[in-house]
Amino acid sequence: MKFTLTSRAFGHNESIPRRFTCEGDDVSPDLAWSNVPPGTKSFALVVDDPDAPDPAAPKLTWVHWVLYNIPQNAIGLATAATAGELPDGTREGLNDWKRTGYGGPCPPIGRHRYFHKLYALDTVLPDLGAATKAQLEKALADHVLAKAELIGTYQKGK
Repeated sequence: MKFTLTSRAFGHNESIPRRFTCEGDDVSPDLAWSNVPPGTKSFALVVDDPDAPDPAAPKLTWVHWVLYNIPQNAIGLATAATAGELPDGTREGLNDWKRTGYGGPCPPIGRHRYFHKLYALDTVLPDLGAATKAQLEKALADHVLAKAELIGTYQKGK
């Protein structure tokens, strides 16, 4: 069985509902995972948009959410998960707004893809503080047992 990441809010390659974007409540969607590989000690999550600023001519990947040290017994994240509602021990990294926490889709032009990437790790990472995506990826590089991915799309209303 393959390690999988799902959401009740949207399916793989489907549109992310407005509630979870800058045009709505800007809260995180629920996420759930299954078929966790044996030996998993923690999880890390990165949500990013490789289509910024324009999907027709992307120039950078915009980071929306960074979490690490999600405990091994966690099976998901609730809708609108804030720092106090994350599983015990979970650490928050910096998004590209230079703050911790979730920042929803807010594309300036076109329909963008939002990659929700969950990593099952064979370790609990050291305290990286409010790590950036790059710092987290460097720290987890030799510890990934499996990766699950959920892609959602969003385009602002006219």
